[in-house]
Amino acid sequence: MSARRQVPVGLGAGTVAWAAALVLFVCFWQFGGNAKWAFDYPKAWQIPAQRWIGSAMKWLVDSASFGLFTFTDLTRFIASVIDLPYRLVLSLLSTGFLSGQGSNAVEIVPPLSWVAVILIVGLMGYHAGGRRLAALVVLCFGFLAVFGQWNSAMVTLASILVAAPLGIVGGLLLGIGAYRWPRFERALTPLLDLMQTVPVFAYLVPILFLFGFGPTAAAVATLIYAMPPMTRVTTLALRAVPSEFRDLGHMIGCTRRQMTWRVMVPSARESLMVGVNQVIMLSLNMVIIASMIGAGGLGFDVLAALRRLDIGAGLEAGLAIVALAVALDRLSQAYAVKTGAPPKATAAPGFVARHPYTLAALVVVVATALAGLAVPALQHYPEALQISTGGVFSEIVRWINVNFFDVLEGVKNAMLLNVLVPLKRLLGGMPWLGVTALLAFAGWRLGGLRLAALVGAMAFLIAATGQWEKAMITVYLCGISVVVASLIGIPIGILSAERERLWRWVQVAIDTLQTLPSFVYLMPAVMLFRVGDFTALIAIVAYAVAPAIRYTVLGLHKVDPRLTEAGEAMGCTRWQLLAKIKLKLALPEIMLGLNQTIMFALSMLVITALVGTRDLGQEVYIALTKADTGRGLVAGLAVAFIAIIADRLIAAGAARTKVRLGLE
Repeated sequence: MSARRQVPVGLGAGTVAWAAALVLFVCFWQFGGNAKWAFDYPKAWQIPAQRWIGSAMKWLVDSASFGLFTFTDLTRFIASVIDLPYRLVLSLLSTGFLSGQGSNAVEIVPPLSWVAVILIVGLMGYHAGGRRLAALVVLCFGFLAVFGQWNSAMVTLASILVAAPLGIVGGLLLGIGAYRWPRFERALTPLLDLMQTVPVFAYLVPILFLFGFGPTAAAVATLIYAMPPMTRVTTLALRAVPSEFRDLGHMIGCTRRQMTWRVMVPSARESLMVGVNQVIMLSLNMVIIASMIGAGGLGFDVLAALRRLDIGAGLEAGLAIVALAVALDRLSQAYAVKTGAPPKATAAPGFVARHPYTLAALVVVVATALAGLAVPALQHYPEALQISTGGVFSEIVRWINVNFFDVLEGVKNAMLLNVLVPLKRLLGGMPWLGVTALLAFAGWRLGGLRLAALVGAMAFLIAATGQWEKAMITVYLCGISVVVASLIGIPIGILSAERERLWRWVQVAIDTLQTLPSFVYLMPAVMLFRVGDFTALIAIVAYAVAPAIRYTVLGLHKVDPRLTEAGEAMGCTRWQLLAKIKLKLALPEIMLGLNQTIMFALSMLVITALVGTRDLGQEVYIALTKADTGRGLVAGLAVAFIAIIADRLIAAGAARTKVRLGLE
């Protein structure tokens, strides 16, 4: 009984502490106007991080040397290592093997025909998952050909086929290193956190500075973006290997290297394939942003369509990316399942019996190449048979603008005048010192002194580097977007969790939303509402609503059915079961969904810099256009700090919630 009585007392003390902190903050905000330095961080006190970073980058390029070679030589070597396989794969899939350069180039060997590529991916699908998977991937690649997206899709696929293996190998090696050496893991973890939270635009600036403009620089950016999940998955997978396997390896006398590559990695291969899937998906997600530094392909098509506000062309290119993503996602997942299944005994030792699919693929390549010489339509999909729905989508948007312009403008202006502008002014007027202290207090209450020091230091650095005003605009846009996305996503998740058929349809919708390129969300929003904060809000909500739905459903599905049955036996109504039992037990997962919604919103916020938001995202984008490394990285780190603060506070809150609910 005494243990139960302690909970209300603790809760009461905590509530009093929070109330006191909030009262102090409001008093300082309203009556501390004489301390102007606490509201506007003095320029004389600012840390010149932009100048330091710019000088460091200039030194790296002009003077840094490792003795036998300079830093510039190293970047050129890395670029050549990446460029060679990229050119090979690009020649195989898109351009063909050429003699000469530029307009004088002559095709010696044509690329793989569209028929050959479709048949090969069909064979892969059949090998990995049977007829249904084969039919799905054939339909996805057929969509690329029929809708005239084949050439751009093959350029994108070439980038992925080079960047993904490099990301997988690099992530695997880093993950093994983190598993072996705890100190290396402690040093690597903050770097991985930054790689996953710094906006992509921010590290495009130094990559552009070091590697120049072109597909090689884009591949390096893709590697940085896609490698962290593989690293984390590798470390977790190796730790999850049963101890019996390690004991067996020691008993048979395995060396450390043999233990890693003969025992641990094969035992963890099913989990490792999840990391492979994530690398492929993140590489695809990067194709549009990488197109800004010369990647080409479908990403460039979407970006070009956005610049000329051609929603039809942009949506078709975006759907082509979705088709490619679905095919690669399903193939990688099927191979993950197949890898985890016990191997089947082979009946015959011959090459044909052991490698029937490889042999079939070679036969397909040779047969289609010969057939393409006789029938050009088998080599290149005929333009006369291509279909385009771009005009239809553009016409729909035009019709909406003509018939509903006044309604759309009324909704936008009402939202701006009554919600967005007041909230923007409210946050912009808050003192940086008071907000920093309040965040540190929240960290202390939720996670102790270490968390308080972390969030307090990060908030201080945002102010000390001169980014506070733009950071508040970022927080305002992100905050209102997360609230709206949660108000939409959580109820949809609750309804979907209760209705299996509805959940299947909603799952298809959010899978599509998560594979659509982020730039695609901007086009209809810009064409309907023009540029501005409201347009950014619409695009961010559409992009960030998926995790709010997904994690709500996950949390409700994880509720123990026995607890629900007990509630029904006690006579609870359906509403009482939901409010008193299910939602309370699902709260940790819902908070995790809130965390992911914030991460998605911050990620999209940088993209919305293209529609005129005056936040940190625009600062990063301007730095990219001017190749200003210091400016871009400082603004990017400010976004990362906001993301880390939100992530750590919500994670600590979720952990405390689990403890209070008795889930841990």
